[in-house]
Amino acid sequence: MTDRATHPEGTGRNHPVLWTSNLTKTFFLGRTIYAVKDVNIAVGPAEFAAVVGPSGCGKSTLLGLLGGLDRPVSGDVVLDGQRYSELNENGLALLRRRKIGFVFQFFNLISHLSALENVMLPMRFTGKPSRACRTKAEQLLKIVGLAERKTHLPLQMSGGEQQRVAIARALANDPALVLADEPTGNLDTRTGGEMIHLFERLNRDMGQTFVVVSHDPKLAEVADVVFRMKDGEIVESTRNARGAERRPRGDEHGR
Repeated sequence: MTDRATHPEGTGRNHPVLWTSNLTKTFFLGRTIYAVKDVNIAVGPAEFAAVVGPSGCGKSTLLGLLGGLDRPVSGDVVLDGQRYSELNENGLALLRRRKIGFVFQFFNLISHLSALENVMLPMRFTGKPSRACRTKAEQLLKIVGLAERKTHLPLQMSGGEQQRVAIARALANDPALVLADEPTGNLDTRTGGEMIHLFERLNRDMGQTFVVVSHDPKLAEVADVVFRMKDGEIVESTRNARGAERRPRGDEHGR
């Protein structure tokens, strides 16, 4: 990879894990539509960030840019010191594999694989030995409360259980960042609340950095920082008291 980028000063706890510079994404539908416009955000180590706003405001497009799944028309994303603009498609794929965990609204589990096998899958792509993959996957399933369901297929599990598997899978390679797109959107109110508490616990106990896109106001309440979007722009950035009171994390994952 290329030289590490200089971080913006005075953001996050210590140096930011993730930051953007005038990030912009447009589409042409008879006229130019700004899905994301001049977005500048920074997320510190072990912070829980929420991106909120009405449907169609650009939240999911922004998440795709932060995850290296899409390219901006201008601006840049920097994760763990690496500028996305300096990477080709293979480089971005390696960065996603090593540095980013994804949690999706509809879980995106492999239907013919068990919970354990789904969690092992990202580690297999890194060349990690099979026994080590299994041990780590079992540990993660225990953390999310599914140790007894490890042999079950996705269709044998409830929506909440499938989302817990998806969260464990996102943590498999000790990512610098976990991105979650409407993780409670396909769950009932009670189960959605359980997912929010799980994200909060993983952030608190493991020091995991999260950026979560959501319509759920309860998720914004537990975040350290809330970015509010409207018409592709960040119109407000609010730091919750919860974030101000918390101590910086150690380097639990060896990052």
